[in-house]
Amino acid sequence: MKPIKVGLLGLGTVGTGVVRIVEGHQEDLLRQTGSPIEIAKILVQDKAKSRNISVDPDKLTENAWDVINDSEIDVIVEVMGGVETTKEHILTALNNGKHIVTANKDLMALYGAEILERAAEKGCDVFYEASVAGGIPIIRTLVEGFSSDRITKIMGIVNGTTNYILTKMSQEGAAYADVLKEAQELGYAEADPTSDVEGLDAARKMTILSTLGFHANIALNDVEVKGISQVSKEDIQYGKKLGYEVKLLGIAESHDGHISVSVQPTMVKSSHPLAAVNGVFNAVYVTGEAVGETMFYGPGAGELPTATSVVADLVAVIRNLKLGVNGRTVLTPYKEKKLKTDEQIASKNFILLHVEDKAGVLAQITQIFAKYEVSLESVFQHPNASNPKAEIIIITHDANRASMKSVLKEFESMDVINKIKSHYRVEG
Repeated sequence: MKPIKVGLLGLGTVGTGVVRIVEGHQEDLLRQTGSPIEIAKILVQDKAKSRNISVDPDKLTENAWDVINDSEIDVIVEVMGGVETTKEHILTALNNGKHIVTANKDLMALYGAEILERAAEKGCDVFYEASVAGGIPIIRTLVEGFSSDRITKIMGIVNGTTNYILTKMSQEGAAYADVLKEAQELGYAEADPTSDVEGLDAARKMTILSTLGFHANIALNDVEVKGISQVSKEDIQYGKKLGYEVKLLGIAESHDGHISVSVQPTMVKSSHPLAAVNGVFNAVYVTGEAVGETMFYGPGAGELPTATSVVADLVAVIRNLKLGVNGRTVLTPYKEKKLKTDEQIASKNFILLHVEDKAGVLAQITQIFAKYEVSLESVFQHPNASNPKAEIIIITHDANRASMKSVLKEFESMDVINKIKSHYRVEG
């Protein structure tokens, strides 16, 4: 029986996992696809490097074009990362008639539309399940499981590093800087953690999910991004007292064809399922008009969870090969992109103010909210021995972002308000 030959670009953590699964699950994969799977060539940076997996040295190459231009290879699996050079490799491979499986969120967030369009032209598959949320099959679920529904909202904890940091801050009362250092020592955070902690990694993933969920070509610069570096342990503790957990959420919403996408630290009601997602785990909460609310939970990274998604995509490619339908399942955006204005984006808000401790201050503050038609759900004042100013926490009802910007701008100019300490969106 002729094997399906695979070219593997990258033999790092995920690439190693792909080799382990393909070689260790041959019988299962044969029964699922009807063909043996052979990893024929592997791109590495250094052929002489010592590895924790046994690989035939004759299959290794340091030249990507040895893999991409090999006429016997049917499928390219890209797990090496990078963007511009990788894009060139992928487009050339598609021109050569090769199908693509990738785990590259950066590539798909920036150039997914171009790559999918080329794939459709060439009758090739491009699958990228592992680019978002590791071992959670969320992309296939959006494309296939919700194909008969209309998605209205996607909320996700899609970055394990930030979720680990916020979980430790919540459960142990630790400061952000201390937990970040610990996460780096454990290997959960990079030496330069900017992409994770400033929300950029999550923004790329939300670009992919919102494009698929709403069938519009959402670009990375359409996503409003705020990271967790300014989240304090005091914010988290105040939130807990009021029944909230702070999570870095990706939030994508569609209403009447208008879309908003953001990544931001959010106060999540403790009773909401996302509030219980802790550590390095990921979860994606999807709301459809017909199905209602659903949640998908699991490991967001790691060698074997991510490799499982990669190999699942590989199985899908091979099944399409057997059926002769490659390229027909490529889903490109077909709706006009219409982004919401600030007047159309609404949510509850959590605001912590440091104010002068004297009579009449609260009345002045509530007058500003009334001026911009923002109604209040609750107002709390907490004593704080370490702060000579009074601390007031306000939670609003749903208010549009334009009104909230006006409120906060006025607060900045008020003599009785010493500082707008915190402002978070509220969910749940």
